[in-house]
Amino acid sequence: MTDRKTLQLRDPSETSDDTAPALKKKGRGWEISEKRLDALHDRARVLRRHSTPAHKALAKKFAEADMGRYKFTRHAVVGSAIVDFNCHNLGLAVMIDEDDADETLAKRRDKSLEAVDIRVMRIPATEILENMDDVLQRLTIVMRERIADKKARARAHREANPNQHYSRPNRTGGPRRNDR
Repeated sequence: MTDRKTLQLRDPSETSDDTAPALKKKGRGWEISEKRLDALHDRARVLRRHSTPAHKALAKKFAEADMGRYKFTRHAVVGSAIVDFNCHNLGLAVMIDEDDADETLAKRRDKSLEAVDIRVMRIPATEILENMDDVLQRLTIVMRERIADKKARARAHREANPNQHYSRPNRTGGPRRNDR
């Protein structure tokens, strides 16, 4: 028989806490095997089916809210991590801290996500259940900060690259396909 390999964390003394694990954006994942990525998606599906009360309450608020083009996806796979809620347009991940969560694993996941410019917002589950209005207010502030950061970076990019044009073609003139 062969021994099954399991995913284990290294002892903190073996790794440097100052550096985040290197992630390379290539292909479907960040150089993650298809088998591992499929396992992550299966695990995310199980988590969506068996959500905690705090997760269900926050998901209900997100479903009711009109946030325009910003959408939060439940239990999304981002790189090699499963985040509770992910807004791809903003590069924002919301993690709900349950009582039994592993702190070292959470810190390592946060570092790797922040290394690829995804901001991680951690919210205790008890706070969601007890004081939802404050949680939503903090989340709104963080979303506004991310929107402002993205606009500032886009503005800086446009100023640094004046010869690049991103204008859309004029679609008001000429016949449309259905009008012909």
